Amino acid sequence: MHTPSRPIAYLCLALSMSLVGSYVALSKPLAAIFPVMLLAWLRFGIGAVAMLGWLKAPAHETTLSRQTKWLLFFESFFGNFLFTLCMISGVALTSAVTAGVTMAAIPAAVAIMSWLFLREAVGVRTWTAIVFAVAGIGLNALSKTESSLAAHPQQGLGQLLLIAAVLCEAAYAVIGKKLTASVSPKRITALINLWGFALSTPAGLYLAWQFDFSRVSVPAWGLLLFYALAACVWTVWLWMTGLRAVPASRAGIFTVLLPISAAVVGTLALGERIGSMQLLAFGIALTSVVIATWPGSLQIRR
Repeated sequence: MHTPSRPIAYLCLALSMSLVGSYVALSKPLAAIFPVMLLAWLRFGIGAVAMLGWLKAPAHETTLSRQTKWLLFFESFFGNFLFTLCMISGVALTSAVTAGVTMAAIPAAVAIMSWLFLREAVGVRTWTAIVFAVAGIGLNALSKTESSLAAHPQQGLGQLLLIAAVLCEAAYAVIGKKLTASVSPKRITALINLWGFALSTPAGLYLAWQFDFSRVSVPAWGLLLFYALAACVWTVWLWMTGLRAVPASRAGIFTVLLPISAAVVGTLALGERIGSMQLLAFGIALTSVVIATWPGSLQIRR
């Protein structure tokens, strides 16, 4: 299987997380139209149709082992199914900017899981980048007041769901690194989406039977199509392609682009406010990407 060059891999990882951030923000208006499980089912269904040609194994690829099949299931269960439910529900109860604050923990979560499960020795440079990523986006929390949380009690539940989404995304990055050693990025993308479709079908069919699709506007259908293709096809393929050339702990740094793009799209498309403190936070967070990708010794022993 072709392994991309390091710069191309970095670009794929950056584009993937930027797209994830955009659909995290845009899922908020979709969650106001569709029940969460119905939205997930429609997303996976559109993705399944779009990737029918990716399901067949390439000639050079060996038969999937039992372990690989289980990894594909868990990749979909945590990275597709649970992440989608927790993320959409969490954003619906809070805001795209709040999601950005919470998602700041992803780089650290990925690094810790990479160390625990992949035995990647994470060097000083990577940990420095992680500190910048977490500290930068974490500054957003300073703009959140206690009175805001008291006025909206459901934000507490939304926050917990977003934390669960962080853990799911970290598991997705680590399991994906294992899978790219034996399965092509296109096939991983198609297979885990198919699992997501299967997991969401019972509830999706039940909700679809009761839902009035005639009240969904044409722009909303267009937004759903973009959301499905971005979430199921483009972001997964880009991420798996990048992971072929980059250790999972270093790839996790690029997840900092998820909260940044979520907050930017939330501001530009949804009218959410962004202040000077948040702009400073994003600047510090982006420094982490520069530290992680600057040419030179990577200081990661594998």
